[in-house]
Amino acid sequence: MADALPVAANLAFTLPAKPGRKERDTQLAIRFSALTLPPPKNGIYRKTPDGVRLYLVDVREAAAPAGETPIHWRLLTSYAVSDADEAAAVIALYRHRWTIEQLFRNLKTQGFDIEGLRIEDEGALSNLVTAAFVAAVIVQQLVHARDGAPPGAALRPIEDAFEPSDRPLLEAFCAKLEGNTARQKNPHPKGSLAYAAWVCARLGGWTGYYGKPGPIVTLDGWQQFQAAKRGVGLLLSAFDNM
Repeated sequence: MADALPVAANLAFTLPAKPGRKERDTQLAIRFSALTLPPPKNGIYRKTPDGVRLYLVDVREAAAPAGETPIHWRLLTSYAVSDADEAAAVIALYRHRWTIEQLFRNLKTQGFDIEGLRIEDEGALSNLVTAAFVAAVIVQQLVHARDGAPPGAALRPIEDAFEPSDRPLLEAFCAKLEGNTARQKNPHPKGSLAYAAWVCARLGGWTGYYGKPGPIVTLDGWQQFQAAKRGVGLLLSAFDNM
């Protein structure tokens, strides 16, 4: 079916690098069509008269370099797609899939391990999972901020993920974690979220030399920062009560 559809538009696209593949600029041919999935012949939905209305967005790389596997995505969506702009919007949403997968990775075994929770009270469980979800979103914000801002864009402020009162502790950690070489210096300005991302990555065990800190390293560092913050709060409270 998709092979017979006309090309609605060609989209200029930068394919990011990954292990075994270099970054490359390419052209993607976009096709789209409405379709209806018929009801199953068996099961509880067999009597559904009209099936399910969806839209197919077919994305193909026009000319991949020799030796490279061309991109070919077939996307099914409930969003209405009636022109090339709407198809491009669906493609943009699909490209966020890795971010979503990383977010849930933070919530599961390697992160907060919400699947291992043994709490019978539904309200308490919901509150804990919500708190973990908020923390996982903050970690993703830090990962996205680690390289600073794209050309022409402003750096995100540190207050996007931290309290203003967290800045002195972050700066104290930064002063302790910075080394003598340029690679061991925080390259981002104070007050930026990128600055805080560097601190959390170093707290999580990143040396500054190899690769980029991922979500799990950043999560470990963020948790260490939060533990230190609680410790400082308890110490200040003890002094206040003396």
